[in-house]
This record gives sequence, structure tokens and C-alpha cells, in this order.
Amino acid sequence: MRLKEYLDIKPLYYEKIDYERMPRVYEKIKTALPVPEIIHIIGTNGKGTTGRFLADALFSMGYGTGHYTSPHILEFNERIYKNGKNASDSELQEAHQELQNILAKDDADSLSYFEYTTLLAMLVFRGCDYVVMEAGLGGEHDATAVFAKTLTLVTPIAYDHEAFLGSNIKEIATTKLKAVQKSAILGIQKYEEVYTTAKRLAAERSLDIYRLDDILDEGDREIRDEVAKRYSLAPYLIQNLSLSIAALKFLGLDYSAENFSCEQLFGRLTKIAKNITIDVGHNVLAAQSIADALAGEKVVLIYNSYRDKNYQEILKVLKPIILHVEIIAINDQRAAAIEDIKTVLTNIGVKYKQFKAIKPESDYLVFGSFSVVETFLREYYE
Repeated sequence: MRLKEYLDIKPLYYEKIDYERMPRVYEKIKTALPVPEIIHIIGTNGKGTTGRFLADALFSMGYGTGHYTSPHILEFNERIYKNGKNASDSELQEAHQELQNILAKDDADSLSYFEYTTLLAMLVFRGCDYVVMEAGLGGEHDATAVFAKTLTLVTPIAYDHEAFLGSNIKEIATTKLKAVQKSAILGIQKYEEVYTTAKRLAAERSLDIYRLDDILDEGDREIRDEVAKRYSLAPYLIQNLSLSIAALKFLGLDYSAENFSCEQLFGRLTKIAKNITIDVGHNVLAAQSIADALAGEKVVLIYNSYRDKNYQEILKVLKPIILHVEIIAINDQRAAAIEDIKTVLTNIGVKYKQFKAIKPESDYLVFGSFSVVETFLREYYE
């Protein structure tokens, strides 16, 4: 069976997750998998761009480098990025056939979509010196947590996926930070509880957990500022760049501003036309980052949301930059009810209508989830 057909029959989401399945299967096949240096990225926001900054820098320095990220927007190949480009269909199919040969049929069938593709990525990355591996929604129990890691990078931790991760920042931070095996670097955090949780876990588990300022020196900040100026980076992207620079410093590698080409992951505050910006963010922290980046501007927001997201707070945060909202329909089982979104918009005093088409005289922000951006792009590029 071809990879696409095989993945199509695997469920993307579970109401209840078997946290023992991936470790159990991994133990059976780990000797058949490559063993590169793995930099694990956990956190709520910014994992994708931090990972891409780091992966592209490592590749530019001459290292074979893989970057595993999720989810994808238009094509599955976006998840598995090797040596500066997305994996080809033939590379993915070859790895799929190899993985089918390695796994017992019952184990292969039992793995979730994300668990299977995590193992698939490792086979694609055979021959790489470094693999930058981004966690999915979790930390301690994430499928990516089974591998031996050289370093963990921690992007900003905030509220998201509370049903799986915890109901408050301390619980969410604990779940995520328990993925740290030896050493970690904390990016700049909004919540003090993340720092206190990290300090507690470091003491309990004999971990080396550093803050960004513990690693970066004046020379590193000059590199960051040069790259940020060259590419006019938004504030949150500058933070993600800083974390990737800290990783290179920790690894003891020689680097310069020229190693950062800034080919950010598509869909992260990406301008696809003069008047259209897309962003796959979907939580309050992402909304605040965008509001900060676009402060002083006014845009038409093309929006929808998953029902488990705090879209009331998200829309409140975005209100200062919104002219009005155009609601785009998405075909996703997790989508919020349109009437509920309309009620929120009415309550906060934001005008809305149904999205129909782009008008050249208006500036647009497409935001709300990967599904929103995917739906918009498929219509836009038709």
C-alpha cells in the first residue's frame, strides 16, 4: 500500500491516547533506526520557526540535517525536511516500505498517524548528522520523546490542549518539561511558573536547564540583530532566532549571521501577496504575537477556529488590528460552530460577514488554524 493510502486510514485524533504504545514499539525496533544528534523542540508556540532557523543554519555549515515538524498545510512532504528541502515522494515511499519491513504488522497497524510518521521521518533522516525534532502537542508522552536527545529547546509555554496537558501553566509546563533528558535551554517565557517548574525539575532529575541569557553573549546578540534587520523579522521571530543561536552555541559550533538564510517555515506570518498575510497560529499566545507584530496596522481578518480553542480571548487580543472579520468555512470535525463565533464577535463589538473573495484594496490576515490557512490557500490558488 502506498504511503498516502496507508496514512489516510489512520485516525489523526484520539479522545484517549495510549501513552505506552510508542515507547513499546520503539524498544522493539530502535536498533534498526539511525542515531543522529537530536535537538528536541518543545513548547506551545514557535517550535516550527525555531526548528527551521536551526536546521537551515546547521545545513549551511555543512552538516547533514533533518527537520521534523507538524502539521503540514498543503502537502505531507512539508513535515519531513532534509538538507534544505522537503522530502520527495520517492524518499517517503522508500522509507515507508522500509518501516513496513521493520515493524510487526500488529505494531504498524496500532500506531497513530503521528507515531508512524515520526518513525518514518527517522528513516528518511538516515545519514544526517543532526535532526531537529519538533514535538507534536505534548512533551513527556509525545511520540518524539522516545529518542535519545542531545539538547532540548523550550519555546514559550502557554495555554493549549489543556485536556491532554493540564489545566494551568504549572501542569502544562511540567508535562512538557518532563521530556528533557539531560540539557535544555529555555526561550523567553511569558509565565513565571515555567521558570519555577524548570528549576524544580532540574533539581529533582539532575538536569542542566539554562535560560537564554545564560548562553548568549554580546557577539551572539549582534548576529541576531544583524539577521533580524536584514529580514525585517517580527519580534516573536527574533525570539525564535535567538533560541536557535543558543542551540548552536551550546553545541560548540562556529557560526555567523551568514548561516541564517531566514527561509522561515511557510505559514508563519508569511506574506503570500502584497495585501495577504497568512499565519497558522491558533491560540492566545500566537494571537498576541501577531497583534504585536502588526501593531498600528488594520486588517480584514479571515478567521475560523477549532471548538476547543479560546476563540473569545483570541478575538479580543486581535481586535485592535481588525477592521472586520470574514468567517471562512472549514471542513474539519473539530471546527467551532459558526453561530458561536458570530456570538463572540457580536459581544466584543466586531463586525463580521462570510468570506467570499479577496478585494485588492484591502489588507488581509488569514489566521485561526492550519485548517483555516489550508482551506484559504486551496481556494486562493484555484
